Amino acid sequence: MKFLDLAKVYIRSGGGGAGCVSFRRDKYVEFGGPDGGDGGHGGSVWAEAVDGLNTLIDYRYQQHFFAKSGQPGMGSQKTGKTGEDIVLKVPLGTEILEEDEQTVIADLTEPGQRVCLAEGGNGGWGNLRFKSSTNRAPARANPGIPGIERTIWLRLKLIADAGLVGLPNAGKSTFLAAVSNARPKIADYPFTTLVPNLGVVGIDGTEFVMADIPGLIEGASEGRGLGTQFLAHVERCKVLLHLVDGTSSTITRDYRTIVAELEAYSEVLGDKPRILALNKVDALEARQISDRRRALEKASGGEVHVISGATGRGITEVLRALRQEIDEGREGSDEVAAWRP
Repeated sequence: MKFLDLAKVYIRSGGGGAGCVSFRRDKYVEFGGPDGGDGGHGGSVWAEAVDGLNTLIDYRYQQHFFAKSGQPGMGSQKTGKTGEDIVLKVPLGTEILEEDEQTVIADLTEPGQRVCLAEGGNGGWGNLRFKSSTNRAPARANPGIPGIERTIWLRLKLIADAGLVGLPNAGKSTFLAAVSNARPKIADYPFTTLVPNLGVVGIDGTEFVMADIPGLIEGASEGRGLGTQFLAHVERCKVLLHLVDGTSSTITRDYRTIVAELEAYSEVLGDKPRILALNKVDALEARQISDRRRALEKASGGEVHVISGATGRGITEVLRALRQEIDEGREGSDEVAAWRP
């Protein structure tokens, strides 16, 4: 299945049916009076978050969604049939934006969460509604209210607890394959990963979801390489695992490049907790590992884990550190959610 995380969609709700002008004309009923029914309500357009989807590819082949209009009212006080609603089923983590791609209409993060994007028009009143003590035979009815037509954007941000960031060929896909059942493409050339990958990681009897995004390069925030196209998929993560290729001769520059691109993308992503790891140490000698670890610690001002996705060295310690940050992030979010002014 192809991965698509941005789609433009055109929607229109159904218009309300027109009211009916009718009079009762039964042979044995004197002064039958008005009996025109109301028009039916137009169908609405909804969006619903569902499990089992991880792409918006369905909306590449169909972009127009029009709900049915309500039927007009009829005589004998018959109300028109209500138009059927349309439901756009989207993956968890989908943001719905206005046509300007800036204004957020809704953020669907829980299964079954629904939002009305365009409400159907009300049906018009039939002439029975206008009967009064001074107007016993009204000959008027209302038209239905037209539906709402709008253009929206669907933007998917994958929901993961931890995110992998780093330069191309930093070993992110190898690491994800080593700690989960995910099977991303792995090769010895840059930009092997072209779309985000998700994997479920287990450690000490608990599980969390990890996301691997394509590698970043210097100038990504200005559109170089794959740009920041996929950084939105780690915006929801509670912690980032920053992998640095230990075989690189410019490890401190590599580290600063990724940090600069994260901060250029958004302050939220730049301030997100990060765990730094020196990867591919299986290809280094002990002295090289020690020297490069000290260089990274000096550049970052924090702890640096020494790992190898190929051999499994240091992976357990890194996963435990990630698990701790995730737990702390969840506790903090629970406290904020519980507070009310």
